[in-house]
Amino acid sequence: MATIINMPRLSDTMEEGVVASWLKKVGDNVEEGDILAEIETDKATMEFESFHEGTLLYIGVQEGETAPVDTLLAIIGESGEDISGLLSGASETKEEETKETPKEETTAKDSHTEALETVAIPDGVQVITMPRLSDTMTDGTVASWLKSTGDAVEEGDILAEIETDKATMEFESFYEGTLLHIGVNEGETAPVDSLLAIIGPEGTDVSAIVANGGATANTSEKADSKKEDKKATKAEQKEETTAKPAQNTQNTSGGRIFASPLAKKIAEDKGYNLADISGSGENGRIIKKDVENFTPSTTATATKAAASATPAPAMSFVAAGEEKSEEVKNSQMRKAIAKSLGNSKFSAPDFSLTIEVDMDNAIASRKTINSIPDTKVSFNDMVVKACAMALQKHPQVNTSWNDNATLYHKHIHVGVAVAVDEGLLVPVIKHTNSLSLTQIGSAVRDLAGKARNKKITPAEMQGSTFTVSNLGMFGIDNFTSIINQPNSAILSVGAIVEKPVVKNGQIVAGNTMKLTLTCDHRTVDGAVGAQFLQTLKTYIENPVTMLA
Repeated sequence: MATIINMPRLSDTMEEGVVASWLKKVGDNVEEGDILAEIETDKATMEFESFHEGTLLYIGVQEGETAPVDTLLAIIGESGEDISGLLSGASETKEEETKETPKEETTAKDSHTEALETVAIPDGVQVITMPRLSDTMTDGTVASWLKSTGDAVEEGDILAEIETDKATMEFESFYEGTLLHIGVNEGETAPVDSLLAIIGPEGTDVSAIVANGGATANTSEKADSKKEDKKATKAEQKEETTAKPAQNTQNTSGGRIFASPLAKKIAEDKGYNLADISGSGENGRIIKKDVENFTPSTTATATKAAASATPAPAMSFVAAGEEKSEEVKNSQMRKAIAKSLGNSKFSAPDFSLTIEVDMDNAIASRKTINSIPDTKVSFNDMVVKACAMALQKHPQVNTSWNDNATLYHKHIHVGVAVAVDEGLLVPVIKHTNSLSLTQIGSAVRDLAGKARNKKITPAEMQGSTFTVSNLGMFGIDNFTSIINQPNSAILSVGAIVEKPVVKNGQIVAGNTMKLTLTCDHRTVDGAVGAQFLQTLKTYIENPVTMLA
C-alpha cells in the first residue's frame, strides 16, 4: 500500500524546507535507509532518509521549490500502484489530520514554548528541543548520548541517538559551545519540542531555563522505574557504538569507511576518496566539515577539473523591445533577512541623526599605527572601537526593548554588518570595549572571512547590543540603516570625502566622513542619540583618546 511522505521538520525552528536536490527519481526503487533528498532548512542542508521501501511513485516538491512542514513531499508504494486517490485526497487528508491533532499535544507544545520564552536566555546560550526526525514523529526516546554535560561541542558533532517511531537516528548539533544541561536522559521519552539540551559558554548559569522548561522535557514518569531494566540494553548499545569504528575503518581491504551519509555524498560529488580523508567525529567518524575542509592532491584536483570542465554556455539573445523576466527562488537566508528587517521596520518607531566628522587626525593616526610591522587597522576598526567606548558613556543606547521593561546591557557586543552573496550577515565582536584596535581589526577580519565563506557559526552572529554598517568602501557618503533588533540603534558609516572645509577661519582642503545613527525611539530619545554622536565624534577626531 502506498505511503505519503510529508515535508519533515529537521530542525527545532524549521517552518518550511527547500528541496536542494533529489537523490531518487520517480520510478526508482527505494530501500529503507536510502537518502531520498537533501533538504535546506533555516539552519543547514540536511539529508532526508526514507523509512519505507518500495518504488518512488510521486514527487510533490521539485528541486529548488519551498514547501511548509507537513505538506506532501513524496509517495512511495508498489510499482504501478494507482495513487490518484491519494493525490486528490491529500489536501483533504491533511486538513482532517490538522483538525484531529489532539488539543492536549498542541497545548503542551505551546505552553512549553511560552515557558521558555518567558526566561531571559543568556548570551550565546542555545536551547535545543526534541526534534521531529520523521514526518509522523510525536515523541522521541534518547537511545544514547554521545556527549556528556561539560563536554565541548562543535558544529556538526553528533549529540545523541534518538529513537523515533520509525528508526534510531543520529541528532547533529547546529551550534558550538559547552553542553550545559541534558534534559532527557538515556532511555527516557519526551514529546517533540520539549527541552532536550542546552549548549552555551562554559560556566553559564542555565538554572532558570531548566526550571521553566525541564518539567515539560522530562515527561516520562516511568523512566526512573525502567532505568534498571534498561541497563543491559544500554550496555549493548554502547558496545555496538564502540564496535562500529573498528568495522568501518577498514578502508584498505574493500571494507566500509565510517562516515556520515552527507559526508559520503559530498565526497562523491567532489570526486574525493574517503580513504584519504581523516575524520574528526566520534571515534574517527568522517563528518561534513572534514570533507569540506579536505584539500586533495594537485594531480587529483587537475583530473577532477578536467573531467568536470564544460563549454561556456552561449549568451542568450533578446530581441529589441522584448520583455523578459527570470524568477529566482528566495533562499532561506534571504527569507530570514526579509522577515527580520520587516519586523524591525514596521514595529520600531525609528528616527535618524547625522553628523559630519573631521578625519584628518584619524588618517594620520592610522598611518602611524600601520607603520608598525605586522599591524593593520582600518578606519572601520577605529569606528567600532569608538562606538564601544561611547556606549560606555551612554548606556541608554546599549539597550533592548520589550513590552514589560527596557533591558540595559552591562556588556558591549558590537555587530559588524558584512555583505555576502545571498544577503547580509552580522558577525558579533564580543566585549568590544575591552579589546584594542588591533584586536578588533583581527576579530573583524576573521569573522568577516568566515561569513563570506559560509563557515561562521550561529553563536558568532548572536548577542549583539549595537551594530555598525559601513558602505564607505562603495563610495556611499551618507545612508540610513534599518535597526538590527533587538538592538536599540545602528550606526551607518559613509565614505571619507576630501573637500573644502573651514578651519580657523580659513578655507582649506580637508577630509570628512558622515555618520548616521538610527535609533529606536522607544528606548533612545533624540537628545540621548545626539549626545552619543557628540561623544563618538570626539573619539574619532582624536584617536589618541581611545588609546588612553
